[in-house]
Amino acid sequence: MSITVENISRRFGGFTALDRVSLETRPGEFLALLGPSGSGKTTLLRTIAGLDFADEGHVLFEGQDMTDTPAAERRIGFVFQNYALFRHMTVAQNIAFGLTVRKRRDRPGKAVIAAKVAELLALIQLPGVGDRFPAQLSGGQRQRVALARALAIEPRLLLLDEPFGALDAQVRKDLRGWLRRIHDETGLTSIFVTHDQEEALELADRIVVMRGGVIEQIGTPHEVQAEPATAFVSSFIGETNCLPVARGNGLATVGQGLATLGDEAQGQGKGELHIRPHDVETAQAGAADALSVTVLTSRPIGRSRRITAQIAGLADPLTFDLPVETPAEAGDSLSLRPTRYRIFATT
Repeated sequence: MSITVENISRRFGGFTALDRVSLETRPGEFLALLGPSGSGKTTLLRTIAGLDFADEGHVLFEGQDMTDTPAAERRIGFVFQNYALFRHMTVAQNIAFGLTVRKRRDRPGKAVIAAKVAELLALIQLPGVGDRFPAQLSGGQRQRVALARALAIEPRLLLLDEPFGALDAQVRKDLRGWLRRIHDETGLTSIFVTHDQEEALELADRIVVMRGGVIEQIGTPHEVQAEPATAFVSSFIGETNCLPVARGNGLATVGQGLATLGDEAQGQGKGELHIRPHDVETAQAGAADALSVTVLTSRPIGRSRRITAQIAGLADPLTFDLPVETPAEAGDSLSLRPTRYRIFATT
């Protein structure tokens, strides 16, 4: 199912949580809403679910306007960060809840519900725990049960709000691949909220990067990493060295040195040069298209040598990853040529 959000705005008093946000999902895709706290991602998810209502704009499912439709009538599976399981109900009763509360004419028979619960317990790889209570399960198991409950109603759309936020790092990592497999098996359009960029990069088909209630970029994991649309996306996704530059006469002045940085150096005025730690190579000393740095620290990490370095005239140290065999010790001078970079204009 495709979801279209058209110019959605949401305000809470003087705070604008969403500012004319528009996006469209593709049927069957796994879409991540990624951004720092307060960026509007959870408000957007809740607006799509019908748990919150926009001040302006429209939400459409397959072209049908659902803006004013209550959540109960949208047939959406929603997985909360804190699981929201009923503690007094067994696992089986929790999973079946959305089916048992339907109106009598729409409610499946007990045998059908029991079969559905057994099917979902097998899907989430927890057969035989239907008689247990949530308190008897681990955090990862409870999160699986919460997902099974969302799937029990055979939703048209699956929404997940920080689904692994309450779990420790190793359990989060283990559940990522499992969740992606569940998504692929069900074929549902899925949207999940996260502030964990590694999680978004690993799971999503496309990532919506948000900040301050607006969308900064929508793209594949490769696109948001390799082709960031804004300085914020570049610095938020992965590690990035940010250097102030002054552009003029086809050159970019970095600190007290000059670097000829191709087409992006064209233009006038202040800018910010963004370089990923691994996007450099060593060059001859004094090369016009290289940065002259002084090594502060150097240590091997796997196949790379990670150095921190200083550029004359700049206060903040930089981080670079070089081939592990590169001779680089504290106090050494190196020339590093950027192999990939972006320059963003600044005010």
